[in-house]
Amino acid sequence: MRSKTLRYILVAAAMVALAALPAAAGVTTPATTSDSASEAAGTAPFHGSVSHDGVEVDISITPLDGSAGLIEDGYARVRVNLRDGHTGKPLSAVYPAAWLDLLPPSGDAEPDPCKSKVEGFLGGSLLSQAEVDLNVFYVLALNEDASISVVDPLFGFGGSKLLAMPLLEKPGQDWALTEDQQRLFVAMPKADKVAMIETLGWKVLTNIEVGPGPRRLALQPDGAFLWVVFDGTGDDGEGGDRQAGISVVGTTALKEIERIAIAPGATDLTFSGDNRFAFVANTEAGTVSVIDVARRETVAEVATGSRPSSLAWSDTAGALFVSDPVDGTVAVVDGERHQVVTRIELEKGIGQVRFAPGGRFALVPNPTNTSLFVLDAAKNRMVQHGEVELGPDQVAFSDELAYVRHRESEIVLTIPLDAIGDEGRPIQVIDFPGGTHPPGKGHPTPAASMVQAPGAPAMLLANGEDGAIYYYKEGMAAPMGHFKNYGHRPRAVMVVDRSLTESEPGVYETGIRLRRPGEYELAFFLDTPRIVHCFGLQVAADPEKASRGPKIVVQPLDRIGVVAEGEPVTLSFRVADRSTDEGIEGLTDLQVLTVLAPGRWHHREPAEEVGDGVYRLTFTPPMPGAYYVYAETHGAGFNQNPYQTFRVLPRGETVEPTETTTSGDTTLAQASH
Repeated sequence: MRSKTLRYILVAAAMVALAALPAAAGVTTPATTSDSASEAAGTAPFHGSVSHDGVEVDISITPLDGSAGLIEDGYARVRVNLRDGHTGKPLSAVYPAAWLDLLPPSGDAEPDPCKSKVEGFLGGSLLSQAEVDLNVFYVLALNEDASISVVDPLFGFGGSKLLAMPLLEKPGQDWALTEDQQRLFVAMPKADKVAMIETLGWKVLTNIEVGPGPRRLALQPDGAFLWVVFDGTGDDGEGGDRQAGISVVGTTALKEIERIAIAPGATDLTFSGDNRFAFVANTEAGTVSVIDVARRETVAEVATGSRPSSLAWSDTAGALFVSDPVDGTVAVVDGERHQVVTRIELEKGIGQVRFAPGGRFALVPNPTNTSLFVLDAAKNRMVQHGEVELGPDQVAFSDELAYVRHRESEIVLTIPLDAIGDEGRPIQVIDFPGGTHPPGKGHPTPAASMVQAPGAPAMLLANGEDGAIYYYKEGMAAPMGHFKNYGHRPRAVMVVDRSLTESEPGVYETGIRLRRPGEYELAFFLDTPRIVHCFGLQVAADPEKASRGPKIVVQPLDRIGVVAEGEPVTLSFRVADRSTDEGIEGLTDLQVLTVLAPGRWHHREPAEEVGDGVYRLTFTPPMPGAYYVYAETHGAGFNQNPYQTFRVLPRGETVEPTETTTSGDTTLAQASH
């Protein structure tokens, strides 16, 4: 995952940079293609290139299904190639940004200049949203019921928007995301299956049969296989005589390749840093199984204690650390000899063991009391001990802090990483409330309930009792806000990063979904060196969808942007035949719904025809705020037409001329009501 996200690091600098750019840098042009760039783009239906300030930019968009063109509802790969124009050397470790903006119907309005468009996108205004943003991340919640919530945390009513909710056969227990973030695997113990969800369309593509009672998932470090720990309990929740084991699933074949029998009571799984060995904790047998990854054979059974429960690998020590709540020890297993080299005495009841970035210092909480321990893998001993809130049970790390949640307290602790491991000194802690109820309450899961937000010194925290995901920015006394989970109780949280990510030197890629047909501009921005450029492209309508869906579409025409309080607003819409784009006249039932976010006020009013399929109404918004506008007519409901937004400023505030309206998919917007 990239270490920075442009929205967080470039806004202020970018605004200054854009103001100083020459006009030519922001000119909207059709895609230009050189011979060499064309060869590099291959058969991509869209390719654009531009040279500026010694940098060559090549952009291609290729459908994932191999189609010859870009079609609505299709999935595509965006590839940006950056290189030095003089030497041809790839430009690595830079942070390009891009947006796809759906233009108004031809002739209805002049598109924004490229520079102004990018300023609005960088500013993150609710009123300057692109149709497709290539610089965002989505927050996923693994819910207690058989569902997964997919939330856009940046925009929408109340600060979030429900994008999708994949439904599972049975509730999920654990999940794992591939490195390219295009496939999500979810273990369903009561179904004896693992669901595979593709994250571009958020659809369950298949359910993979595995061993009975799958409860723990882990991807090999090379991503070739998914390892599934099953405990033999299956659907009925009773162990019986069925054998626990490992199902090895091919991430390409999407089926079980092999099944490995292990000792009873399997609970945790991890790999050595070099991908040679897999380790499985067997609580009932008191052992750790060591499995050769290449041969998929058990090569050792290491007796580590009465009830090994949590595993963590340390590259610093080249060893496996195994916590045991019954013995109150952490056994250190040599990674080559597969023997216990020492046991670190702590206290009974200890829980998970987790290493901070770097792999030297580990935190071990004790959920049965208030203890928190710090281990030093270089010395194989405990170096710090502290008393925290009651029931510390899960640890997570950001770039700068360690986080500790609790079962019996709503308080979440943060610990500076540079203060961890200072032997003999007290553990420095800063606390903040992680909700109204203790975030550690509810049904336990091995999946993480705390993850770092991409590109930001911030943490996302799932709180099942509150039914919310909290966003905590480091240094604050409390979370900055929370994301609604729409009536579901989140057990775990995950992030899927949709920003352009460097896949090889100088090449930045991401996946997108082209939701709607029409004429688009691809707006490109690079901060260093500073480049702003817009390319034109076309997304074709899907003829099959047109035959299935409504025959007409109501398209907003206005780009209102920002108005002052008390000023009237005129809204115009064009009603057209979806297949021919011909205007439809004579409608008497066109209704316009205006909503003040987040649902504080709404107003419904008919629009009057002005000719050539265009309908219009004028009204005065009652108060300042962000407004959403929806339109419907017979055969095309509110949730089937694009929506638009505008903002009303309080009296006396200055109207910024660069702010413009946006339109979007009504289905997604209304999901956040």
